[in-house]
Amino acid sequence: MNAQTLQQLESARSLALGDGSYYPTIIPGVLPIIEYSPENQSIELQRWGADFIAEAFASPTWPPDAKENVASSVLPTLKGFLEYVEDKSVIKSVVQAAASVYPLVYRHTISHPHDARDWEIMSAIKANILRRMDTAAPGIRICCIKFLQRVVLVQTPGIVDPRRPDHSDISLALVSRDHPIIPYASLEAEGHGLLDRLLDIIHGDHSDGLVITATLNSLGMLIHRRPIAANKILSSLFKFNPLKLGNAPMTSKNKVVIKSIERTTRALMMNIMKRNPENQINGRIQQYLEHMHRGRVELFDESSRKRPAPAEPTDGLDQAKRQRVAAQAPISAPTVHPLPPGPVSWRQLYTLDPNGSTVNFDVQAFKDPEQLLRILVPVLQSVDAQKLDHAINIVRSRYLSLSHAAKQAAAQSATGPAAEDEEEYEPDFEPEDAEQIVNRLDGLPATDHPYQSGPPTALAPYKLPEAPPLSEQEVQKYGDQTVYRAFGMLSSVDENQKTKITKSGFNRLAATDYGRDAWITILSRLATRANAGLDDPDEGIKDEYAVKRAKGSLSISEAVRDGLYDYIIHDWKRRIDVAISWLNEEWYNDQILAQSSKSTKNGVNGHTSSDTTGNYQRCALRMFDGILGFVEHTDKILLRFLSEIPALDHEILSRLKTMAKDPERIDLACTSLQYLYMFRPPVRTMVVDTLADMWQENDRAKPSAGKLLRKWRPEVLGEERSTTPAVKSEGDGQLAKESANGALEVKAAS
Repeated sequence: MNAQTLQQLESARSLALGDGSYYPTIIPGVLPIIEYSPENQSIELQRWGADFIAEAFASPTWPPDAKENVASSVLPTLKGFLEYVEDKSVIKSVVQAAASVYPLVYRHTISHPHDARDWEIMSAIKANILRRMDTAAPGIRICCIKFLQRVVLVQTPGIVDPRRPDHSDISLALVSRDHPIIPYASLEAEGHGLLDRLLDIIHGDHSDGLVITATLNSLGMLIHRRPIAANKILSSLFKFNPLKLGNAPMTSKNKVVIKSIERTTRALMMNIMKRNPENQINGRIQQYLEHMHRGRVELFDESSRKRPAPAEPTDGLDQAKRQRVAAQAPISAPTVHPLPPGPVSWRQLYTLDPNGSTVNFDVQAFKDPEQLLRILVPVLQSVDAQKLDHAINIVRSRYLSLSHAAKQAAAQSATGPAAEDEEEYEPDFEPEDAEQIVNRLDGLPATDHPYQSGPPTALAPYKLPEAPPLSEQEVQKYGDQTVYRAFGMLSSVDENQKTKITKSGFNRLAATDYGRDAWITILSRLATRANAGLDDPDEGIKDEYAVKRAKGSLSISEAVRDGLYDYIIHDWKRRIDVAISWLNEEWYNDQILAQSSKSTKNGVNGHTSSDTTGNYQRCALRMFDGILGFVEHTDKILLRFLSEIPALDHEILSRLKTMAKDPERIDLACTSLQYLYMFRPPVRTMVVDTLADMWQENDRAKPSAGKLLRKWRPEVLGEERSTTPAVKSEGDGQLAKESANGALEVKAAS
């Protein structure tokens, strides 16, 4: 009967493996057959059933929503297996199935707060598994570690961001604070307690390497998906010693266990650094890896290392037994034959051995110069450096002696025959060192060549051939490469290095010490002033974010603007001063071009500064929209950005209305508008208009916006303006003071 039943169950299993949509139909029919009962104690059926449930809920072809509807039906079966069956294979499969079912039951309980039965059964299963953590067989303990990892993932908060919701991540963030069945505080405390229990495993007994490596493998996902627990896990890993078994007897098993744990730890740390290359903790991870590598080398290479040479001679009287540490013996200088009397040719000057085999060798036999180079270069590389230097010094000394003899002969012929009777002092030749020879050669006139025969020939003027003209695509390519190298230079400069500016304002020198600020000024002016006045003033900008150049365009300004934008967005909080400097340069350039256009046209066509198309507004809007998605409710640096950019309009301030749609950032938007109203009087009307629109369009922002409108424009709220002058309350003054102090703190910090 069991064999026939197993055959039918295998057929159903094969059908479900082919198409996951059959699982909701097959599982209700299979559960009565496989569940434990006094009448049904077949271990084969129980093993098959546990494997089938674990396989079904781990299948990627079955949607999670469908799994959640069926998860509650398998809970009694899993609980019965854990309570009455002691077979290791069954327990391992049940624990794996519980790890897959736990998040589904958790989410079902959140959405059905009055259905407590499933959560009670799941809690009993969890308690049973946790009791087996320290006493079960190694295979079961590995499965329990997987279940423990899943519970920690579920019962710790994930990334809470309403702008980027992740519906597939089941975490503590889905639970309300007042849930009747699963209280938030209890789940969070239990999750952190289970994480501590998981970390205690790697600091315990290392005799079972499989359990340690399984724990290390489970920590990687926790670091990636739960940033709130990443620091705690990394702190525990830095205290972890993968070579702990090195103090025990070094058996073959211990060697394998140590190498396995060490490789798993190294892989985990390397993956952490690769996932976030710019993390500040990567330097500490690198130190940990180097320390672990040195410990491994000392542990495993000590036994196989040969006995080193003794530091001192073993016998002070026996020089042959001393370690040879002296310098190499000096190379004996070859015998140099003297020059023959009479005129000397260039060949004789450079020939050191007239009896050598290469004296009569004719180099002109090589018709192909490339073939000669292929022979000559390896020969020169094989020549000993000391011998070559010695030969060069000999040739130099010959040249100097012949030059000196030619000068004496010329002077003797000029003084007449009487000078021939004088006895000349001719010292013996002593070789000079290289520095003296070079100094004497430098003192000789350029045209003094005693061996030159014939009149000197004048060199013909040489002119490099003109380069072929570049196409528009090549000009575009080389321009982009130049901009890329400039920003690479900027990235290599220390951001903490400040430029010493001796003259402030727009007319200051762009670069004085080539620091970070100097490069920023150069690139900003390259983007704004490089082609100032060359563009068509009547050419409008079709798109608000039209920062990309058209095909074939040779303007380098937009390439620099794109590079500046990417550089700032990469770390906008620390580089907000770069954004402000860039936008100031854009505004200044637009004003200069507007004045130039107005003076050129002389008002004939009615053009003013506002009619001229500028780059400041679109760059400011692009930068504001770029950082808007990353601004948190505590980022007071937004106040500095809004206060220091040169011009504001309704379109820029409308972005604050967009930011106020996030409930967490309503207060920041209202504080920014209040700060602008108090410290930038020209934009007060636009600020109040923005607050009025926010009060009318955003219900959540009405309380915060209404407080400000009640003082500045009460008619929007339907209230009559008081005839008595409004007196600024102490609380408002304190708020304004805090806003100003916050902006000053941000400016000082950056």
